[in-house]
Amino acid sequence: MGTITAVSRSGEYTFTKPNHDSITLLAGLGVEGDAHQGVTVKHRSRVKRDPTQPNLRQVHLMHAELHDELTANGFPVAPGQLGENITTRGVDLLALPTGTRLHLGSRAVIEVTGLRNPCPQIEAFQAGLLKEVVGRDEDGNVVRKAGIMSIVLVGGEVRPGDEIRVELPAEPHRALSPV
Repeated sequence: MGTITAVSRSGEYTFTKPNHDSITLLAGLGVEGDAHQGVTVKHRSRVKRDPTQPNLRQVHLMHAELHDELTANGFPVAPGQLGENITTRGVDLLALPTGTRLHLGSRAVIEVTGLRNPCPQIEAFQAGLLKEVVGRDEDGNVVRKAGIMSIVLVGGEVRPGDEIRVELPAEPHRALSPV
């Protein structure tokens, strides 16, 4: 089990999202009042390609452990500043397989769809930060650390301090890929 440490949303297309006391997740839509809420894609680059694509990026989660790592490396980052809706602690988000269900608080359930593919806006936020969240492993494979994306299966209110319960999908597990 893990814990939600912060929740964030923005009704405008802004890179950072202000923190709130709670957010409401809406089944099939995402975060109520967030610019990325909807059944079809809302991220501008994806809308340009095909506005009818399903929105697999309704809720963006990021692990607070990444904020700790970035801060230790000279890049202070607070919850919501990299565009995430939910900041977590105690769950290895990047190691979860596709299709994992996360039970948030007393009611909400989201399903993990894939990795966030960090964009150049991260570099504009802090010079050098993109290299901190995208790198390569010892075999030369790209490693993305900027969080995961999900869809809302069961809506509900979530807030800092709520528990996160992980429900893995049936095997075989599929590793996360960018969505």
